[in-house]
Amino acid sequence: AFMSMFQILTQEGWVDVMDQTLNAVGHMWAPVVAIYFILYHLFATLILLSLFVAVILDNLELDEDLKKLKQLKQSEANADTKEKLPLRLRIFEKFPNRPQMVKISKLPSDFTVPKIRESFMKQFIDRQQQDTSCLLRRLPSASSSSCDHSKRSAIEDNKYIDQKLRKSVFSIRARNLLEKETAINKILRACTRQRMLSGSFEGQPAKERSILSVQHHIRQERRSLRHGSNSQRISRGKSLETLTQDHSNTVRYRNAQREDSEIKMIQEKKEQAEMKRKVQEEELRENHPYFDKPLFIVGREHRFRNFCRVVVRARFNASKTDPVTGAVKNTKYHQLYDLLGLVTYLDWVMIIVTICSCISMMFESPFRRVMHAPTLQIAEYVFVIFMSIELNLKIMADGLFFTPTAVIRDFGGVMDIFIYLVSLIFLCWMPQNVPAKSGAQLLMVLRCLRPLRIFKLVPQMRKVVRELFSGFKEIFLVSILLLTLMLVFASFGVQLFAGKLAKCNDPHIISREDCHGIFRINVSVSKNLNLKLRPGEKKPGFWVPRVWANPRNFNFDNVGNAMLALFEVLSLKGWVEVRDVIIHRVGPIHGIYIHVFVFLGCMIGLTLFVGVVIANFNENKGTALLTVDQRRWEDLKSRLKIAQPLHLPPRPDNDGFRAKMYDITQHPFFKRTIAVLVLAQSVLLSVKWDAADPVTVPLATMSVVFTFIFVLEVTMKIIAMSPSGFWQSRRNRYDLLVTSLGVIWVILHFALLNAYTYMMGACVIVFRFFSICGKHVTLKMLLLTVVVSMYKSFFIIVGMFLLLLCYAFAGVVLFGTVKYGENINRHANFSSAGKAITVLFRIVTGEDWNKIMHDCMVQPPFCTPDNSTYWKTDCGNYAGALMYFCSFYVIIAYIMLNLLVAIIVENFSLFYSTEEDQLLSYNDLRHFQIIWNMVDDKREGVIPTFRVKFLLRLLRGRLEVDLDKDKLLFKHMCYEMERLHNGGDVTFHDVLSMLSYRSVDIRKSLQLEELLAREQLEYTIEEEVAKQTIRMWLKKCLKRIRAKQQQSCSIIHSLRESQQQELSRFLNPPSIETTQPSEDMNAINQDNSAQPETSSQQQLLSPTLSDRGGYRQDSADAGKPQRKFGQWRLPSAPKPISHSVSSVNLRFGGRSTMKSVVCKMNPMSDAASCGSEVKKWWTRQLTVESDESGEDLLDI
Repeated sequence: AFMSMFQILTQEGWVDVMDQTLNAVGHMWAPVVAIYFILYHLFATLILLSLFVAVILDNLELDEDLKKLKQLKQSEANADTKEKLPLRLRIFEKFPNRPQMVKISKLPSDFTVPKIRESFMKQFIDRQQQDTSCLLRRLPSASSSSCDHSKRSAIEDNKYIDQKLRKSVFSIRARNLLEKETAINKILRACTRQRMLSGSFEGQPAKERSILSVQHHIRQERRSLRHGSNSQRISRGKSLETLTQDHSNTVRYRNAQREDSEIKMIQEKKEQAEMKRKVQEEELRENHPYFDKPLFIVGREHRFRNFCRVVVRARFNASKTDPVTGAVKNTKYHQLYDLLGLVTYLDWVMIIVTICSCISMMFESPFRRVMHAPTLQIAEYVFVIFMSIELNLKIMADGLFFTPTAVIRDFGGVMDIFIYLVSLIFLCWMPQNVPAKSGAQLLMVLRCLRPLRIFKLVPQMRKVVRELFSGFKEIFLVSILLLTLMLVFASFGVQLFAGKLAKCNDPHIISREDCHGIFRINVSVSKNLNLKLRPGEKKPGFWVPRVWANPRNFNFDNVGNAMLALFEVLSLKGWVEVRDVIIHRVGPIHGIYIHVFVFLGCMIGLTLFVGVVIANFNENKGTALLTVDQRRWEDLKSRLKIAQPLHLPPRPDNDGFRAKMYDITQHPFFKRTIAVLVLAQSVLLSVKWDAADPVTVPLATMSVVFTFIFVLEVTMKIIAMSPSGFWQSRRNRYDLLVTSLGVIWVILHFALLNAYTYMMGACVIVFRFFSICGKHVTLKMLLLTVVVSMYKSFFIIVGMFLLLLCYAFAGVVLFGTVKYGENINRHANFSSAGKAITVLFRIVTGEDWNKIMHDCMVQPPFCTPDNSTYWKTDCGNYAGALMYFCSFYVIIAYIMLNLLVAIIVENFSLFYSTEEDQLLSYNDLRHFQIIWNMVDDKREGVIPTFRVKFLLRLLRGRLEVDLDKDKLLFKHMCYEMERLHNGGDVTFHDVLSMLSYRSVDIRKSLQLEELLAREQLEYTIEEEVAKQTIRMWLKKCLKRIRAKQQQSCSIIHSLRESQQQELSRFLNPPSIETTQPSEDMNAINQDNSAQPETSSQQQLLSPTLSDRGGYRQDSADAGKPQRKFGQWRLPSAPKPISHSVSSVNLRFGGRSTMKSVVCKMNPMSDAASCGSEVKKWWTRQLTVESDESGEDLLDI
């Protein structure tokens, strides 16, 4: 019983155990026994084994502190690696220096010139060209005003520059000024970069429940702690709470300072490593004339090499912005653009040629060989010719081996040259006869590695291979551990079972001495077929010799055979057969041997091997070293990539029929009812639909009723959303397609009524059932898990298929004519590439792979050998089959499939994390989708930049931004969106990504490279926003000053009018009458009463800007200042009029009356007194203005 339960735990032959038990207990207890075995199998395999694997993988997990430390060490190691030149370049250091000198032609012999390095002279030439181009870009006709900060000016037309150079004359003074300005700009950029690294800027913290405000407060507080350490003093008079808060601030400051120092140290190391590497390359390029010369022949700046570089590096521009104009391109087909820009044009051509060559190789077989098929030879010639052109261009452009960007600089380049040489040798040789196990057959096997060229041409597949095998040390150690375990058990097995597993093929013979002669063996079609024989009749059979032999597939006679048997047992394939043979021929007690090896080797050793492979892959990929916060951030980015706009049209404005339909279709009860109807229709398929069965007709009729209900649902949605709004959703499109197919089925069903219509109806119901996955959250998550897993593991699946294709081509060459055996038959064989692929797919699942291997090992006398050609013999290849099948099973079953499992588990945790583990919950994402649906009225997934402000103001909850408390954060977010596409439209994911960055603590969640880039971006945004704020404040101040100038101009204008009036009165006195003084006094009193009262603190000569009613202008431009030659000029005085009113505030009685009379009689004293009052007024205005500007500055 224990052995049976252990066998079920390993999932090997557990159905046989259950069937035998069912036959033994009878029909009464058969259901109970079946349920018992099924439940135990599910519990043991799905829970116990998975828990066992999870415990081993959890032990391989690193702590949080170790992860951070290892990330820093990995960054330091990368910096150290970048600093050192490869050995193929350092070999030039062994040779003496021979720098190139300047050569001057047509020089008199009596004139000596000192030796000057050519690189020294080139510095001045390059500098002059750089200064000239920079000065040209500063011309008014240039598209930019800065040489260093403009992207448009960097891609100007060379012809246009040359034309400007011919037309423009630059003086030495201009060049010196340009050099000084360039030096100052360099110093400023260096200071800015240092400020960015040290974080020397402050901000105002904000306190709000919104996660955006909280993270903004954390970042500003971190920066304030960074620069406020000197001011943090602990006084004696503080309370205990204040002391605790100060201590926590000090600890946080120290932690932030330590993190900043580590990050800055690593960044400085990287910069220094890159600088040192460049310096080393420049020294080698200067001192060694053959350095960076392809094949030591082609010059570094030769025209032919430059042409080859252009051809080799030409690729499609997949960027979203135009590099010349900076305009945003149309991103409708951005996925296609990204695919086209994945590799260069030359690599695309070679990918297509390689795929076509692989397709032609699939038509090869032992009976249709390439050396005898001219059409296949054409494809061979095309591949070799194109690869020759490709390699020649790349060698001429980048060099072969002794250049910085050589073709042979890694294993991929070596594989390219190897594949090319093998194809070239085979094409030149083209052997007509290929004996088995010969060099020609080996050459044909090596030729089957051609599909591996795709790994080198596609960068993502190179990345997968690098992540898998870059840290091969741990995998190698675990492999040695398993091999040691197998060697120990194999040696012990040889001592126990050597020579004891053999048996005579005649079951009546027991000893080896009696096993000789012949005996009759009966032949039957089936073991369970019991035929009743007539009297005197015998079963059919034939005579065979007696043979004393081991079991067919394994033995323990030597260590090699024992290791092979244990390797097969390690895969849990055929171990039950080994156990039964050992128990039957040696004894039951020896069955413990195989059980202990299965437990230690398979359940522990193999699981450890798989865990190390997955952990090594994740570590090289970077996911294994992620902390909890970094893991959550990566999960959030993955969820945001999948998130899409709702594409839900708004509710109709009126309360008519469409609005009611909209409310009904969007109600949760309506959606649940439709889901229940879909499930009810799917239940109809529980019975087979057969035209001859009378039950089928009512089932089909019920399905027709359901179809009409779904037609009504689609019609209601179209009415509610409008046809264009309904078509925007992909789910609605799928429902419309399935409903249309249902209507077509209904028409065909009543018209034809045959078996085909029933089959079509069943297919429509199955398609309808798939639509329910998008109507439930859990089912939608499962579907997204599968889709995302397929997307992320796409290149792994493609790589696995390429490996399978290589093995299929090699299997056709090695085992294409092998004799049929126990598992090699007319359905499973290697006679063609297509059948070989099906066999290898079967081996991927682990189904009897060891038996197929032993069939391919068949040797004489069980086969017919032929040494002339391999396609005339039916024998196998023992060594070839051993290497072929064992390597394929290890690579595919133990490595590639487990990587797929790891990716699926990773994506499963992505969608099934709890709300506490998520940085942004599903409710937050749903709320953002609803707000976006309100702002994006065209449902295109793109909105103008100015609408981002409205979207941010509409957000509520954790994504809310309070403009009263977080006005600066709001400005930063808006400016980030504006600079993203140079003021162009922003997409749904652009805004969502910006919110996600603002909602997390970047110091904890982001990795080093991403953290540095994000901090630099945020610093740039804050600096630009500060500049804009100061610019707006200055504009406001200038506007106020201009208003004051306009007011002063009006005052002076009124003074000039009054002076002209008094002067005209003085020169032309009116006739004196008795009633004149009273009339004049009444007029003056009326004027004084019409003027508004001013403040007691500000005695003004004329009304302020708020009191414009106290004076009037003769024209619209009377008081406006005019601008000429960059300065402000006051307007000219208008012509005098006879009825103008003086603006001077005259008082009556006593000295005021006398003063007014004196002023009228003496115009000079009038002007002097008025000028002094204007001066006092201007002083008071400046005082008031300074106070107001200070208040405005504090508000900003």
